[in-house]
Parts: sequence; structure tokens; C-alpha cells
Amino acid sequence: MWTVIYIAANRKLALRLKETLTREGVMVSLRPIGSCQEEELAGYELLVPESEAEEANEIISTALTR
Repeated sequence: MWTVIYIAANRKLALRLKETLTREGVMVSLRPIGSCQEEELAGYELLVPESEAEEANEIISTALTR
């Protein structure tokens, strides 16, 4: 089962975090929020398998404090 671990404010941030998680070996999927016409401005949910959620949260916390 996939779990939302973070909601990114825009596509650029979502892609950066997805890249970071993927580099660390975590499977991740992005899902746009709402129906914003401008894809770059839409919020995105980052989803990971439930079994990887704790590790993914730690990776994101570290990435966002840099």
C-alpha cells in the first residue's frame, strides 16, 4: 500500500525530493493535487510504499534542512 509522506508546494520541489528519494533507493510516486491548470504551480503528494515511509521521512527531513 502506498502512503503520502509529504505534500510539495510545487512541481519543482516534488521532482527534487523524488530524485533524492530515488537516489537513496526508495520507490516514490508523485500525484498532483487538485485541478490546477498550471502544472508547475500545482501541489504534489509524494507517495512511497508503507514499508519505506519512515526511512523516506528521514531522508526528506535531511534534504529540506540543507
